[in-house]
Order: sequence, then structure tokens, then C-alpha cells
Amino acid sequence: MLNRRSCLWVLASGLAVAASGCSGQVPGSVTVSRQKLQDMVAQRFPKQFPVAGMLQFKLAPPALNLQPERNMLNAMLPAELSGPVLKQVYAGRMDVDFALRYESTDRTLRAHQIKVNTLHLEGLTPALSDMLTTYASVLAEQALGQVVLYQLQEKDLALADSLNIEPGAITVTPQGLNITLVQKKPAAH
Repeated sequence: MLNRRSCLWVLASGLAVAASGCSGQVPGSVTVSRQKLQDMVAQRFPKQFPVAGMLQFKLAPPALNLQPERNMLNAMLPAELSGPVLKQVYAGRMDVDFALRYESTDRTLRAHQIKVNTLHLEGLTPALSDMLTTYASVLAEQALGQVVLYQLQEKDLALADSLNIEPGAITVTPQGLNITLVQKKPAAH
């Protein structure tokens, strides 16, 4: 005979399959396609940041690439540097890798462990390029650290909430993300 928790898990798994329309979705998980991620993050850009009090650094919507072998995402962000002290606008791109974390307070997926691979703007002087490289990690953290990459919808978690289940491991797959649903931890007293 199944105990109460096992019975609830079997019920949750069955309802998750039914709720997914028998689409082959793995019971006990939520899937997010690469296109959904791309559409959501595109809404958060462009973003502008002051640099050294006299320049403006602008980042356009990134192209997201999935890196399932590393369980990370990559973002290629078109970038521009401008300001009154410059004679022209310098364009290029920032290449960034990051992992994902779940923020339970607003049910969002956010970037963390952000690593700038390269920041290259055509035509910059070596001194200006060095200064910008110094700020690259801070700029990437500002640009992506608080950006909502995806917000789980009420329909994604309605069943999970009723059964005291929450998102756990986030796995990057070749198609997008797979978010495993796990039993909520008891609240600390």
C-alpha cells in the first residue's frame, strides 16, 4: 500500500501528464523552449549604462545559445559605446556565459555565475579598450544579473503549488530548459 506522500506524487505525475496534453512532457517537470527564452529576454533590452561618468554603454537584445554540455547559456549582445568625449559611436559585441537560478519570490529564472568571454568594440583605442575591459564584468552583471529570463506562469505551477512542490534543478537541453519539480522544503521554525 502506498503511503500518503507516494500517493500524492503518483497523482501529481498523472495530473502533470494530463495537464501537458499528453505532449510527452516528463511528469514532474516544466519545459521552456529556447524560443520562449529568447522572446522573454528580448523584451528586457536595450539597456544603457554609464561608464566612468562620461560614457554610455548600450546593449541590444542578445542572441541566446544553449550549452547543454555545460548546463549553461551563452548570450551574444550587440554593444555600443558613445558619449560627448568620443568622436563617434563604437559598435561591437559582448559574449557572455551564465547559469540559471530560480527566484521563488517572483517565480522567475535569472542569470547567475555570469562570465564575460569577450567584449570587443571596433576601432577603440587601446586605452579606452582597456578601461572598458575593466568594467566588463560589472556591465555584464548589471545587464543580465537581474534580468528575468523567464517567469513561470500560474498554469505552470498551479498543480505544483497545490501539492507542495516547487522548481528544483534547471537543466539546459538542446531544445531549451527542463525544470524539475521537487517537494518543497519544510519552513524553518
